[in-house]
Amino acid sequence: MVSLSEVRTHNASLSSLAPNLVAVFVGGTSGISHYTALEFARNTRSPHIYLVGRNATEAANIINELKSINSSSKVDFIQKDVSLLRKVDEACREIKDKEKKVNLLFMTIGYLTFKGRNETEEGLDHKFALHYYARSRFMHNLAPLLDAAAKDEDPKATLSRVVSIYDPALGKNNDFDFSDPSLKHNFSLRNCATHGSALGNFAMEHLAKQWPTTSFIHEQPGIVETSGGRNPWLKPIYALLSPFSVSKKESGERHLFEATAPRYAPRAKAESVQGVVNGGDGVKGSGHYQLSWNGEAQSDTTRAAKMRADGAEEKMWAHTTEVFQKICDEGGKY
Repeated sequence: MVSLSEVRTHNASLSSLAPNLVAVFVGGTSGISHYTALEFARNTRSPHIYLVGRNATEAANIINELKSINSSSKVDFIQKDVSLLRKVDEACREIKDKEKKVNLLFMTIGYLTFKGRNETEEGLDHKFALHYYARSRFMHNLAPLLDAAAKDEDPKATLSRVVSIYDPALGKNNDFDFSDPSLKHNFSLRNCATHGSALGNFAMEHLAKQWPTTSFIHEQPGIVETSGGRNPWLKPIYALLSPFSVSKKESGERHLFEATAPRYAPRAKAESVQGVVNGGDGVKGSGHYQLSWNGEAQSDTTRAAKMRADGAEEKMWAHTTEVFQKICDEGGKY
């Protein structure tokens, strides 16, 4: 476990980085993205923060909060329903029109539901789209800007990282249905959770090879109060779990650490970093990391290793690009 004192010492050192770092928080108007954006503003110099979400009222409040923490912060809100991949593309175009580089892409989008499959106009399940397809589209679209940040002439401006908050363990401890990756025919909440996790794991494994100057993190955040805690039906559950939960402040601090600490180095730089951890494939410094809430790297599993040996990375990314082509390139449904 990474101690909270180590987290805070590291975060305090971020003021030595170059000013004007650019961070994109997808799901930034609530929960863990919100808490992490606050810590990013608190610990960096003149950051440029993008909040991507749907709630303009919450965004306005958070922008004021960020400005009160760091008056030199520049904050932009991009209002989009990113359960639609074409809206993801619109959000990314807005960022690309303004920025030549992005240092951090931080994603928490998703929601709790007990309903069955609920298709968007693009033919994907709404929950599944948020937990995987939208996130992979953001990674795909912004990878060149993350790569540009990694190659900045100023070594103090080369932070280049993607953090996706979900749960890497689900996808490497349960069976994946390769005959129905988008779950058109075998949808259940359990299968949705497993597929979203597994696709996320192997997408990051693929992208860490394609973009070796960027590091990719898939993290399970533990129990943290998010916007779901405001739901009157869920408040008793949060109250019951509160003795075991991570505070909003600590969650933000720990996620900022994961978003910036050298121990999670990109593949191309790992050999020169002391204390770099094992990647999701069990290889030290492989550039894609699967973490528990406390910053510890999760081990690879026998099931995941077999999936990898059977070509899971290639098969899953081929499926992902097929979805992108039909929805984003052809303007149709999947």
